[in-house]
Amino acid sequence: MWQALWLALALALLGCLALAFPAPFLALSKAGPEVAAKVRGYLLALAVALPAALLFTVYRGFNNAVSRPKAVMALQLGGLALKLPLSIALVAGVPALGIPALDVVGCGNATAVAMWAQTAAAVLLARDPFYRRFDLYAPGRRRPHGPSIRALLRLGVPMGLAIGVEVTGFAFMAIFISRLGATPVAGHQIAANLVSLLFMMPLALGNASSTLVAQRIGAGDIGDARRLGWHGLQFGLGLAALVGAAVFAGRQQVPQLYTDNPAVVAAALPLLAWVALFHTVDAAQAVAAFVLRAWRIATLPTMIYVLAALWGVGLGGGYVLAFNLGGGVPLAWQGARGYWIASTAGLTLSAVGLVGLLAWVLKQRGAAAVRLKPAAAAVAAAVAVADG
Repeated sequence: MWQALWLALALALLGCLALAFPAPFLALSKAGPEVAAKVRGYLLALAVALPAALLFTVYRGFNNAVSRPKAVMALQLGGLALKLPLSIALVAGVPALGIPALDVVGCGNATAVAMWAQTAAAVLLARDPFYRRFDLYAPGRRRPHGPSIRALLRLGVPMGLAIGVEVTGFAFMAIFISRLGATPVAGHQIAANLVSLLFMMPLALGNASSTLVAQRIGAGDIGDARRLGWHGLQFGLGLAALVGAAVFAGRQQVPQLYTDNPAVVAAALPLLAWVALFHTVDAAQAVAAFVLRAWRIATLPTMIYVLAALWGVGLGGGYVLAFNLGGGVPLAWQGARGYWIASTAGLTLSAVGLVGLLAWVLKQRGAAAVRLKPAAAAVAAAVAVADG
């Protein structure tokens, strides 16, 4: 845990520099002066929030690993309870209290306050008697330890790159769509926000499946590890299909939860039909990727993400469709919808690839476990005789 904290601080430094100086990204998006000014203010607030967010990520990962996710849930619910009213107050302003309307910058400021409050509470809760068994505050464990950091990086870098591919894919979608104007961007952001919200379900199931599978692998129960992996994937895919169908059925009403601007609603509406399918395949690839990480397989899934998901087919194909490169793209596939069509196709390929890889891995691990059983039985018998 301490080595993860050192890594979090180092990554926070790099991330804060990127957020505080967003000029290259603004130049790429060709954003107007008004939009650019808002983006700079918002990202600067996120730069303040980032160190707290990464430190809390370490706390969350540690608690998940020791089967104590309720502590994380309580803190995140508390952070949300603080962020919602604070966001409303800072975005719209409260004249009676002398608080001006800060628009999107106010939302960023609320995020920073909530994240630091949440992280401070986590530090206090880490003094709970539950954690004494881990001896977290032993002096020798606090110093940076090269082998431990390298072990974390060997598994963590591919995992982080996979997440980065997905996050930057959405970020660059927004950057490129911003060239089409404010209304297409607003419609896209509604769809992207909805997808992010829906993704919390497969993300949670993927985390749970990965933790349980890893625990069974550590216990030497390969059969149960395989069963849990498949059941997590099946449950996640089935639930995502139901949620996606509900979104498709209510696509006329969903945009109105975000805005009453008819132009923005009209821009978002055709994207929500793709959101339903996008969410289903997104859930399949997410749970499969998490289960593969439990088997310490992270590099190949990242390559699948890069080549098939949001960078390859998604961003590349989306750019071709959205801006009608080479001509011949149907009008209905152009604009923001083109990006969602291509991203859904890319994620479908990614899901097929990751599920296929998971099936192969589980087959190989199952065969290896069968081969090892006679040897394990012989060792157990020898130990029993020796104990005699």
